[in-house]
Amino acid sequence: MRSPLLRGILSVGSWTLASRLVGFLRDLMIAAYLGTGPVAQAYLVAFSLPNMFRRFFAEGAFNTAFVPMFARRLEGGDNPRGFAEEAFSGLFAVVLTVSLLAHLAMPWLVALQASGFLGDERFGLAVVYGRICFPYILFMSLTALLSGLLNAGGRFVAAAAAPVLMNLVLIAAMLAADRLGWDMGLAMAWSTPVSGLVQLCMVWWAARRMGFALRLRRPRLSPDMRRLLAVAAPAVLAGGVVQVNLLVGRQVGSFFEHGIAWLTNADRLYQLPLGVVGIAIGIVLLPEISRRQKSGDTPGSRHAFNRATELALVLTLPAAAALILMAEPLISVLFRRGAFLQSDVGPTALALAIYGAGLPAFVLQKVLQPLYFAREDTRSPFRFALWSMLVNAAVALGLAPVMGFSAAAVGTTVAGWIMTLQLWRGTRTFGAAAQLDTRLRRRLPRMLLSSAIMSGVVAGALHFLDGALQAEGLRYAALCAVILSGGCSYLGSYWLLGGLGRRDG
Repeated sequence: MRSPLLRGILSVGSWTLASRLVGFLRDLMIAAYLGTGPVAQAYLVAFSLPNMFRRFFAEGAFNTAFVPMFARRLEGGDNPRGFAEEAFSGLFAVVLTVSLLAHLAMPWLVALQASGFLGDERFGLAVVYGRICFPYILFMSLTALLSGLLNAGGRFVAAAAAPVLMNLVLIAAMLAADRLGWDMGLAMAWSTPVSGLVQLCMVWWAARRMGFALRLRRPRLSPDMRRLLAVAAPAVLAGGVVQVNLLVGRQVGSFFEHGIAWLTNADRLYQLPLGVVGIAIGIVLLPEISRRQKSGDTPGSRHAFNRATELALVLTLPAAAALILMAEPLISVLFRRGAFLQSDVGPTALALAIYGAGLPAFVLQKVLQPLYFAREDTRSPFRFALWSMLVNAAVALGLAPVMGFSAAAVGTTVAGWIMTLQLWRGTRTFGAAAQLDTRLRRRLPRMLLSSAIMSGVVAGALHFLDGALQAEGLRYAALCAVILSGGCSYLGSYWLLGGLGRRDG
């Protein structure tokens, strides 16, 4: 726990946890103010549009190519600032062009996201909100690049803390709209690009303090940018495949009344452990392995990979079991208020349980992908993503007539496991750097057994406290008691089984 890798993961994880908790508060407020009605669904689709393109251009494709290349230049003193400014200016030009085109094409983009909206009020609202929200992509794409720059330099705090500001801006907008009588949907839409600008200012200032006060240049296709694009191109395509998976889910949900809101609220809750564990590990692990690859430190690279995998599994295996077992009380206690009705609890809980079954797969992807990206191999993940896309579409569309909106969650989870298994098999060619060490091999069975023990304790606690979980005055305390009993039983059994000892190396 004293290694720089784990310190970095814990630092990012703590700020990510803060961001996710504030974001979860934001989602609870959206559910309370708007429920699952037309305005809520229209805003959720509108907000997903810039987020989709942001992941496509910046966090997903661009940064997987930029971070390893920048980390190597930073390590070797090979003009890292010039390279970063070229990338910054090129990304700005591309995303600005996309933003202008998206403004004109917004009706088609909304139809592509949720064709079930056609013919009712949700469509018009989503187009209006989408045009207001979309500039968010410009600010957030540049924020993502600067965050990658900071992470490569070992400065994780500002990049991890920036999303907290976004959520605070959105929360402030909702409180102001409620107090001043503004239109809630428009207030949330306008606050979205403002939140992106605030985050960009924060990470730019942090980069400036690091010595990288990047300025816009005239974009040019230099040899460095050609190399960057060559590495990024397969990642762009892979990012597109991931977005197709999300698109399939939203399309399925849009054809069922309240479907998109149910899926989104369930997604937000399982994203809490995914963000805190998986994203934190991915952020820290990629530059760490890239640096070790450059220096030829295979044992160090293997150690980093194994400790990241261990941390991912020790946290997500019990989290997945808890999300499956506690789906209904979690949704009921946390969401059921205001415009979010009892009739929304069951469907949302069903989606949450299905997503929970895929949580370990989604987190392991964040551990395995840096092994490829550090080697500038973005083609293999693209091939794997194509197969997972086909599986997702077949499952979601095939099961929708039978299972309804929840088929989208089943498709996501099944495709997530397919993607993880492919990534795992592909690492066989990486040699010792991707092999499991003795400590992880010995501790994995203990994690599984401890999770099984915890599941029995949680099931018993849910049965014993069933009445209290339904009582308005007691449900929060009862939920905390169930979570506490589960956490203590897991940690206690894992400790008794020797999982927290040092004798495994």
